Amino acid sequence: MEVAEVMESELVWGRHYLAVEPTAFRVEYAINPFMDVEVQPDAALAFRQWHELVRVLRECGARVDVLPQRRDAPDMVYAMNLGLGVLDADGDRRAVLSHMRYAERRMETRSAERWLREHGWATSVVGRDGVGPHLEAGDAFAWRGSLVVGYGPRTEELALKHVAAELGVRVQGLKIAHPGMYHLDLAFCPLDARRALVCPDALDATSAAALLDLVPEPIVLTEEEALTTFCANSVVVGRTVVMPACPERVRRQLEEWGFTVRVVDVGEFHKGGGSIRCLTNPVDVALGRDLDVVPGGLVELA
Repeated sequence: MEVAEVMESELVWGRHYLAVEPTAFRVEYAINPFMDVEVQPDAALAFRQWHELVRVLRECGARVDVLPQRRDAPDMVYAMNLGLGVLDADGDRRAVLSHMRYAERRMETRSAERWLREHGWATSVVGRDGVGPHLEAGDAFAWRGSLVVGYGPRTEELALKHVAAELGVRVQGLKIAHPGMYHLDLAFCPLDARRALVCPDALDATSAAALLDLVPEPIVLTEEEALTTFCANSVVVGRTVVMPACPERVRRQLEEWGFTVRVVDVGEFHKGGGSIRCLTNPVDVALGRDLDVVPGGLVELA
């Protein structure tokens, strides 16, 4: 592929992130298969790992804004799930806040909403305090003009309709069937306009086939690779893939495609069930550029 073609295929979004500094990170309850209150993260090590991740992202050219962590919200560090932010055609900033499945995390969005509004974002919700459909932003990705959203364990199918209408976009829904990959960001990572990391085992058969049809050139991950390395839970800044781990065959393919792999150890955060994508929330997805504008919204299920 020529240099011009490579540049044209790069993801435009993924250069501006919101993150939460882990000043109160711990495992206080168990709401996913990775969490065990008897196995606590090393707080000092987690703090160093998080700061190294932020340093690497900034070194790669990304902007990272930092939101303070609530003392009563140990999972707030997984900033991906605070909400879904987009820029509209006029450059105005809009965020659909998450409505967490579990009550233990719902206070997080109150703080996120306050911070976003103070920084010029208009906010909306699809549900709040257990009323209305659940939506967790770790299930949503801008991909080839659509918002690809996983539903099942955390995000409810009804939320897809609300998000499509609220943002005026096309939502392509995929049903998650694996309890260990409860968010789509544990099984799907867009790399550029044609390529993505994909773990079909996270989805039911129909949705797995649909996702593979959506990705012209996938790197197909095994269930073991996805669950033990968290490699799909990565972020991309231009042609650099920032990953928690990278199986050798995956690295070979990425480098063959012209990507640079940067591995950052965030193992302490795996004890809470999240990795690099979970720790970072992209806030530079643009309507009309990364997401097609569809007045009134549209939902397509696999």
